[in-house]
Amino acid sequence: MDNQELFMALEMLEKERGISADYLLEKVKNAIVIAVKKDYDVEEENVSVTMDPESDIFEVKLLQDVVDEVENPNTQISLEDAKKLKKKYTLGDQVETKLQTKDFGRIAAQTAKHVIRQGIREAERSQMYTEMQSQSHEIVTGVVTRVDPVRGIVALEIGKNEAILPRNEQVPGEVYREGERIKVYVVDVAVTERGPRVMISRTHPGLVKRMFEMEVPEVYDGTVEIKAIAREAGARTKLAVWSRDANVDPRGACIGAHGARVAEIVEELGGEKIDVVLWSEDPAEFIAAALSPASVVSVEILEGEGKSARATVPDNQLSLAIGNKGQNARLCARLTGYNIDIRPESGYYGEEPAAE
Repeated sequence: MDNQELFMALEMLEKERGISADYLLEKVKNAIVIAVKKDYDVEEENVSVTMDPESDIFEVKLLQDVVDEVENPNTQISLEDAKKLKKKYTLGDQVETKLQTKDFGRIAAQTAKHVIRQGIREAERSQMYTEMQSQSHEIVTGVVTRVDPVRGIVALEIGKNEAILPRNEQVPGEVYREGERIKVYVVDVAVTERGPRVMISRTHPGLVKRMFEMEVPEVYDGTVEIKAIAREAGARTKLAVWSRDANVDPRGACIGAHGARVAEIVEELGGEKIDVVLWSEDPAEFIAAALSPASVVSVEILEGEGKSARATVPDNQLSLAIGNKGQNARLCARLTGYNIDIRPESGYYGEEPAAE
């Protein structure tokens, strides 16, 4: 590989793969310095590499210190020998000795090829990380490339990267097939030796939040704010919303005319139920709204160290307020941050009536 071939190869890589030629050039220079150090038993400060694509210059030089007494002929030269090269040399100067291509060409070519390959891998990993990092906390579409029924994992191709959807991030009951396109939420992107590791999920509450931002213009532009979200993937999600504009109904905006907007999201989530409730600064009001679809008679915020409340509901609404296997009460507690004791209006059988 001569100088021109090397520079042309770097330029081609920049055009084809978007990898900076300057980045690769620096990698080649650093690697050649290491190769010379090893081959000539010198230190880094005794090696100079000049690579200039514009003038087609590729020079490698050994730098020798001018001394009275030579201890290492690779890094030092006597004043007498230095003056034979140039009379102006004095003690402490450095003499530059250009290495001939025949002495260094083979090592340079091998080093350049190795570094270019390594540089391409590193640059591509860096590009993938930057690309995926920009999609962190966003919804992306991936293509299912592999389904492992034994370990329960699903491999997805997202752009040029592969990501694994573990069993605990999959929605219970969902079946994935090779070639299928599915939407996932990018929880985080980490750097590893093998490249960026993308952590994805189908169960994360952020997936539902982003779907509302995509489907509801008022949420996207910030007029309607999603204040809290609690989710049991595949079954039910509760969403607390608030409007910055008194003229905009936040629930109505999210649900849409005849429920069209929320229906789109429910369909995308495979029929998962979604309750959109009004957020309030008043904890009692917020808890009453969060217990939807049950009606609430009253909510009492209890004193104490923990955040606790007692909600009273009509007798015929008790099972609805608690929900199937306690799901509605559980989601309400997560949404509001309060431990909630749900009681029937008539009280429990045998219970002492509350003091007036």
